[in-house]
Amino acid sequence: MTALPPYAQLLRLRIDDSVDDLRLVMPFHDDVVGRPGYLHGGAIAGLLEFAAFTTLARAIGDPAVAMKPITVTVDYMRGGTPRDTFATAEIQRLGNRIANVEATAWQTEPSSPIASARLNFLLERPGAKTTAR
Repeated sequence: MTALPPYAQLLRLRIDDSVDDLRLVMPFHDDVVGRPGYLHGGAIAGLLEFAAFTTLARAIGDPAVAMKPITVTVDYMRGGTPRDTFATAEIQRLGNRIANVEATAWQTEPSSPIASARLNFLLERPGAKTTAR
């Protein structure tokens, strides 16, 4: 497995290999604390973004394709508490130039998310023609 980017290392993210689908895990530790006893919103957003990037990269299967986020929208539903936080992502659309991905984070049950995100990516494929509009 390749080394994670520095921010993912700071969050101590890991991939949970005990499940069939891709699931990322972020343990609760001092670097992800916002207000006392709760996760920082930026740490939750980072977890969601890495889940989306990793899911999309695996689906594309070509490291030469550049994935550039166009928009990231995060909805916070409840505060994250001192425990492991999990995230998965699902590709809603994967085209030649654009991909739409939804990610969800939870702590106790996937049916009780603490946050979700919608990410739109521009895909730059090697050798693909781009047209100015």
